[in-house]
Amino acid sequence: MIKRVVLIVFLGLLYNPFCAIAQDSIAIAEDVEEKKLVKFQEYFFKALSDKSIKNYQKSIESLEECNQIFPENKSVYFELSKNYLLLNKTREAKIYIDKALSLESSNIWMLQHLVLIHKKKRNYKEAIKTQLKIVEQNPKQRTELVRLYYFNRQYTDALSLMNTLEQENGLSKSLKQLQYSLVQRRGPLVKKETIEDLPSLIANFENNQTSFTNLKKLLDFTIKSDIQTFHTYSKLGIDLFPAQPFMYLSRGKSLQMQKKHQEAIDVLESGIDFVIENPSLERQFYNELVKAYTSINKPTKATEYLEKAKKIKI
Repeated sequence: MIKRVVLIVFLGLLYNPFCAIAQDSIAIAEDVEEKKLVKFQEYFFKALSDKSIKNYQKSIESLEECNQIFPENKSVYFELSKNYLLLNKTREAKIYIDKALSLESSNIWMLQHLVLIHKKKRNYKEAIKTQLKIVEQNPKQRTELVRLYYFNRQYTDALSLMNTLEQENGLSKSLKQLQYSLVQRRGPLVKKETIEDLPSLIANFENNQTSFTNLKKLLDFTIKSDIQTFHTYSKLGIDLFPAQPFMYLSRGKSLQMQKKHQEAIDVLESGIDFVIENPSLERQFYNELVKAYTSINKPTKATEYLEKAKKIKI
């Protein structure tokens, strides 16, 4: 009888501490996970905050901390890719968006970001492949497909798709201008105007705002003789003729003159994609970008565009 009581007490001593330890272990594990989640959120929101103030490298560092806490997170990969693209590091941007898409291959926002990367690298063939996946999910995204066809010099495909959109009443003003410019490529040459005074040039343009030639002549004239008028009309160019690189170059020059160098860079880097088989115009873009990056004290980028300008043979 005594032996049985001793055994029961002994087993009780063994069992109760075990229960206490097990419960403590579960509580500790839950506490650790909660702390990890809180830390993850802190780093993630800090990354978003740094990106919003254009501190992209700091944002990347916070995202790497997130990746250490919870690896294989598609949101972290996506944000890393965005930051690297903003730093013009397209190789790293591509690596991380591929990782994100491996976790959710049909995510339309990530696919759109991949298109941006391909466009930055001027890999329009791959951009078109990705955009076609987007169009499968959202047919309204066909307008971007038109532009990609244009960039890749697939003019027949671009016109065919625009004709389809036109029949569906889905052709925007900017695409109508692009359609017009592509059709004009095959049409007769516009006769050269002979009037050279400012009032006549303004009147010609105001009477026919669909004429690229009229606006180009006005801008060519005013950049040498009336800078304020040049600023005024250069603002209209991109909206009226979104596929004409000359308009982006003119707007970039205007912004440069107003010391809005970062805005000039954004416009020039967008417009250069429209330059096709025109070495002289391409060199002008690069030279303007050299000036702009020099003005904001980014010598590395200035040198990069200077080297591109030197390589162009006219």
